[in-house]
Amino acid sequence: MSALPDEIRACRLCAERFAATATAHPPRPVAWFASGAHVRVIGQAPGLRVHETGLPFNDASGDRLRDWMGVSRETFYDRSRIAITPMAFCFPGYDANGADLPPPRLCAETWHAAVDASLPDTRVTLLVGAYAQRHYLRARGRMTDTVRAWRDHAPAIWPLPHPSWRNTGWLKKNPWFEAELLPVLRARISQELGGNT
Repeated sequence: MSALPDEIRACRLCAERFAATATAHPPRPVAWFASGAHVRVIGQAPGLRVHETGLPFNDASGDRLRDWMGVSRETFYDRSRIAITPMAFCFPGYDANGADLPPPRLCAETWHAAVDASLPDTRVTLLVGAYAQRHYLRARGRMTDTVRAWRDHAPAIWPLPHPSWRNTGWLKKNPWFEAELLPVLRARISQELGGNT
């Protein structure tokens, strides 16, 4: 299983799909995990900056997510402690209007069962955004309702909104998220990481 991240990084299944996008970019899978991690972050897909740097959540969204988790940048990027496995490992590209394209289902269908099996020590999983929640919780309603029901899944699974700046308005409309969910989540993550976050 230790070779799995390298296999994912070598994947080119979506090369033609990405070449046909407005960005016309080649695949660059960002596989950031190692067996033994106790915390797992499952997001949507890398953005353009992550595509360029090869570092997941290497942007303002990542800063917000690390704040939500109560972890330092150093801890966040320690693969032995935190696995980062998005629904699609590559930047999907933009459409003609400059909007993010959804993560191709082919990626999760090809890789996620093997990734799940390679991370048996995961004790805390963050499902960041609706795509991850639909896949792992079979959530079909509004993302807000799924996140609001976080107690139904905690302490092992935590549905979260995407930490994008686009969700700043959502955070203002839903103050319970920062007041109720985040303190419990931070405590849980600190517990699993031995308080050294």
